[in-house]
Amino acid sequence: MASTPLSQYSALQAGAHARLEQLHAASSVQIQIGSATCENAAGAETVRAEFLKHIAASGRQDISLRRTGCTGGCSREPIVTVMMPGHLPVKYGGVDREAVHAIFTQHVLGGQPVTELLLDPQTGGDTGFELLFCAGERCGRADTWDVREAFNRKLEARGIDASRVRLIEAECFALCAGEAPGHQAHVFVRPAGVLYRIANDDDVERVIEQHLVGGRIVEDLVLADQPLSMRFFTLYGDGAFFNRQARVALRNVGMIDPESLDDYLDHDGFQALAETLEHGTPEKVIEAMRTSRLRGRGGGGFPTGDKWAMGHAAADPVKYIICNADEGDPGAFMDRSILESDPFSIIEGMIVGAFTIGAHEGFVYIRAEYPLAIKRIEQAMTACRANGLLGKGILGSDFDFDLEIRLGAGAFVCGEETALIASIEGERGQPHIRPPYPTQRGLWGKPTVINNVETFANVAAILNHGADWFSRMGTQKSGGTKVFALAGKVRHTGLVEVPMGTTLRGVVEQIGGGTLSGRPIKAIQTGGPAGGCIPAAWLDTPVDYDTLMKAGSIMGSGGMIVLDEDDCMVDVAKFFMTFSHDESCGKCTPCREGTKRMLEILERITSGQGTLEDLSRLERLGKLAKKASLCGLGRAAPNPILSTLEHYRDEYIAHVTEKRCPAHKCRALVHYEIMPDKCVGCTLCAKNCPVACIAGNRREPHVIDQSRCIRCGRCAQVCRFGAVALK
Repeated sequence: MASTPLSQYSALQAGAHARLEQLHAASSVQIQIGSATCENAAGAETVRAEFLKHIAASGRQDISLRRTGCTGGCSREPIVTVMMPGHLPVKYGGVDREAVHAIFTQHVLGGQPVTELLLDPQTGGDTGFELLFCAGERCGRADTWDVREAFNRKLEARGIDASRVRLIEAECFALCAGEAPGHQAHVFVRPAGVLYRIANDDDVERVIEQHLVGGRIVEDLVLADQPLSMRFFTLYGDGAFFNRQARVALRNVGMIDPESLDDYLDHDGFQALAETLEHGTPEKVIEAMRTSRLRGRGGGGFPTGDKWAMGHAAADPVKYIICNADEGDPGAFMDRSILESDPFSIIEGMIVGAFTIGAHEGFVYIRAEYPLAIKRIEQAMTACRANGLLGKGILGSDFDFDLEIRLGAGAFVCGEETALIASIEGERGQPHIRPPYPTQRGLWGKPTVINNVETFANVAAILNHGADWFSRMGTQKSGGTKVFALAGKVRHTGLVEVPMGTTLRGVVEQIGGGTLSGRPIKAIQTGGPAGGCIPAAWLDTPVDYDTLMKAGSIMGSGGMIVLDEDDCMVDVAKFFMTFSHDESCGKCTPCREGTKRMLEILERITSGQGTLEDLSRLERLGKLAKKASLCGLGRAAPNPILSTLEHYRDEYIAHVTEKRCPAHKCRALVHYEIMPDKCVGCTLCAKNCPVACIAGNRREPHVIDQSRCIRCGRCAQVCRFGAVALK
């Protein structure tokens, strides 16, 4: 019998399963440690080495260390997970050398979790069972019946408390097609990893009686087709930062060894490719992308199905496909984390895309500042070639395709499609007028399809689990989920993936935990330097392409920065305009000169030299640059200014008319004074002043010479009596 793509894939997957089973057969305890740029910078390599020392010293042969990519919980890295048979996985955050000793001796050897080191202290360690409830609108949300309340009521009646069964509201599981709201609910039980469909109180009673008390799975209530998110919830479902997410693009991030093709195959990797090569056609793939409503995640939001249809329709026999991994937004690290943690998913998505448009050569354009991402995508490509997944006759089919890596020098403008193409061609990275669009005339004059990392990461999941499933998680115009790099003044920073349409409040407060300082949120800045600032009053704005544009911002590639009352909005606008001016390629006058003049005005305002006329100049220049700039980067550069002028004009006016920065951020507009009634004359401020502008005798109030003060704030930092006031 002739070999087919599916038969070759089945053989590859069977071999992967066998090797992994053999690898883990001797390990009753697995210790999992993240391995990505952020984790390593936080000390993950040191933690790994320390665990190896403890394992060697213990003489135990049944303990193994397992490497994964980034977990996404940046604020608590390094993150360590301990997995023991018959117990829920236990996760620890902020692990260092001392923590390794406590975890190994008390938990790994002694069987007792170290509660004070838990990633999420609210989990309480090794609970008997955890029930995760789908947070979708249809799941048990009717006023007459709430599945979570029903479980809580019946558990209390039986005297079963939270130490034995913990109830957790998770993110939508996207399983509600065709169901009436409130008539059925979905409940995921850990550690068994079983998903039940619950219809009434009798079902609740059966799950409690048979599963939670009797230890037997209620087979007729089990959902046969386990959704994609269940693997992730099995491992991370107890963490408040994680269980409110819906991971699709990040489905393998923190789950698999990014350097192991076997691990990827074990998680159904390349199944979508095999099915496509065996039974699929370009038209079927395009229809699936259109039905899913997947839009380009690089910022433009163009429908992926439509772009692939244009590439497919191009008549030229030579075509190219490119992955745009030139992630240049300040504070953005979504693409880097996916490349470092799940590189095979990008390769699979690109091969499917190439098959769809008829391309036989592709490029991954990645900035040279991402050495680990480059290393792992290169390793993944080598492994794929060695196993018939890249090159001639992929999986025994008649389809040929291979990939190359092209390194970018870090120019922000090369994130724009035509500038990226110019860079690959060896030209200066500058945008070109469109049309013609790349799908018509792109790389070396040939039809070219370009998508970013996150877009390709979604492709296999859509084909494996269904376009309808993906679209149900999103909004009417935008299907699926979106990954954000949550940063700034937020308690829990990191990677967050949520369904399109989730509110800003849901991301920042429910997942991010609100501000770290406890001070009120002032604004959310989305979209990087091309985005805008959305005021706190608009926190209930649903996150998708259209609503963010109406709010004066953009989705961008997914940067989301939280600002609190201590942030000056004029200074924020100046920060992003400084970046846009520095990164302007200089080709068109509206961007080259417009960003420079807007930055000059902002510098005048923040230095106390601004006038009211400057505000109208800023608006005119911003609107002109939006209309006349050559590329999307130049047209979006004024967004931080225009949005802050709209929502925070009073701050601009205070800077201009009162020569005052309400947030005390603009150094030229603040000054420090020593309050005589609090100063004890200890001279500590004078000794630490770098310009010796503080005078006074011992045990007498001191005075600051304002003409010499450089406003560094050192005096306020060292004063132990609160005698230095910021005015």
